[in-house]
Amino acid sequence: MLKQHLQLKLGQKLAPQQIQLMKLIQLHTLEFEEELERELEENPALEIVKEDSKEDEFSSLEDAYQDEGTASIETDFDVNEYIYDDEPNYKTASSNYSPDDEEFDNESLLTEGQSLYDYLLEQIHLVNISDEDEKIAEYVIGNLDTDGYLRREIKAIVDDLAFSQGIYTTKEKVEDILENYIQKLDPPGVGARGLQECLLLQIEKKVSSDKAVSLAANILRHQFDALTNKHYNKIIQKYDIEEEDLKDALEEISKLSPKVGGNFDTQTITINQEIIPDFVIQVKDGMVIPMLNSKNAPTLRVSEEYKDILTTYSHDKNSSEHKQAALFIKQKLDAAKWYIDAINQRQNTLLQTITAIVKFQKEYFITGDEKSLKPMILKDVADITGFDISTISRVVKSKYADTSNGIIYLKDLFSDSLTNDDGEEVSTKEIKTHLQEVIGKENKRKPLTDDALVVILKEQGYNIARRTIAKYREQLNIPVARLRKEL
Repeated sequence: MLKQHLQLKLGQKLAPQQIQLMKLIQLHTLEFEEELERELEENPALEIVKEDSKEDEFSSLEDAYQDEGTASIETDFDVNEYIYDDEPNYKTASSNYSPDDEEFDNESLLTEGQSLYDYLLEQIHLVNISDEDEKIAEYVIGNLDTDGYLRREIKAIVDDLAFSQGIYTTKEKVEDILENYIQKLDPPGVGARGLQECLLLQIEKKVSSDKAVSLAANILRHQFDALTNKHYNKIIQKYDIEEEDLKDALEEISKLSPKVGGNFDTQTITINQEIIPDFVIQVKDGMVIPMLNSKNAPTLRVSEEYKDILTTYSHDKNSSEHKQAALFIKQKLDAAKWYIDAINQRQNTLLQTITAIVKFQKEYFITGDEKSLKPMILKDVADITGFDISTISRVVKSKYADTSNGIIYLKDLFSDSLTNDDGEEVSTKEIKTHLQEVIGKENKRKPLTDDALVVILKEQGYNIARRTIAKYREQLNIPVARLRKEL
């Protein structure tokens, strides 16, 4: 038996306009420029006002607002009288763009380059080799990774050749082709099955009569574990050599490449984009002044021409063609008005956020010393601005600021805090800076262990555990003491 009943539910749902606004907020300057250009192309009712007199590349929020753009669109008639029940589909949802559109936009950032695979195939086709062996060589080359290594087992390749290519061969035959043909190709070291073999293939191409090269080859071949663990004394005793001889050998090894395929493209290479700061932070008379990049604060307005066209159609309410045209124009005008409001909201959000950050880190922007950075998390900025933490996260994502001390990444200004011996809260970035300085001044022949670093930092007032030192060291990409040892 069917029963009817009422049930109330409280839910939260983002409107398409809110989704689009969040998308605009997290775009950095280059992406925002592309998004704005796309919107201007798609909506003829939206115009950008070019101010030739504006010479400064950066502007404050007040310069970005245009009252004309956000004003309501007035006509001498009610558009809804002849649009009937049709509801305009405002171009606000982010789903209006397909993945293909984004791929097309990025096409200009890509350039074709020869891959390692193609380069090796060109060479193998010039080698005097049987047709079957050539097919095996081509298949092995196809299994090399982008660094030039063969990381698959030979037996697996033999099985694949039998099942997929119909070529029945042996493990020994594939190894012979790998070692006598593929590993002889350029660049030296290609086709190696590990780092040791890769370095050996390269060193063997050098003049073996050279004492340093000969010693380097012997070390790589017979003392590779001692080398990787920097057990230099063991190597010196093994070969009964002087320390200077070992230095010369290590110099030869340092010239070798661990990734011989790194100079080649797999399919395409991406051109490095120039970093364009989203904000500029100026210091004048002890005052820190944050501003937006002018490209983040364009002056937009609704097209007067489109307003006039919409007014013109009001004189003929009986024509179906005019009704359709009016609907189209109304959609574009409303979309343009909303887009201008969204841009203004974006500018306001960005400026309020950077103002809060500057207020929090004023001393750092004046001095430029990382040690003056205060502990700051997203919640701190959210509390000042009144925005949600997720909004602050979107604002600082991929954003840069141009300061008197260079261009900085906004996320680098955020850090957790620890309490020093004086009871003061200090930024973890300050501790990491001290850690780098201590390690930078250490005796490289006898590097400081993590336990020794704990003692030194404790003397400087930072009472932190050994595991914390290890964590910070790893975050700074600093190896353990054994691997920092130098002759």
